[in-house]
Amino acid sequence: QVVLVESGGGLVQAGDSLRLSCVASGRTDNTVAMGWFRRPPGKEREFVAIIGYSGGKSYYADSVKGRFTISQDNAKGTLDLQMNSLKPEDTAVYYCAAQSPRLAGSHDFDHWGQGTQVTVSS
Repeated sequence: QVVLVESGGGLVQAGDSLRLSCVASGRTDNTVAMGWFRRPPGKEREFVAIIGYSGGKSYYADSVKGRFTISQDNAKGTLDLQMNSLKPEDTAVYYCAAQSPRLAGSHDFDHWGQGTQVTVSS
């Protein structure tokens, strides 16, 4: 079991920056990828960014490409999301997620944090 705890959300203005952090504990040695997802108000959860656990490539949703950066520190068990040039449409609950080997190569993640609220005012 992998336990994920997010932090760093808050209320910011459009154009501001915010950094989300996720601390992973438990069976992190059984993780092949980690990622950030978000659920905007009234919408389905959507992909934001993912990164291979062993320093693999990172991938971003088109809507955040060039503005958000995902990074990880395996020694510390942390996953960060640096968000720059925030827009009101980035308002959402942001979730940290981890993928176990049984789901490798798929778009499914099987460990989730509780989420952290990000609100961007115009």
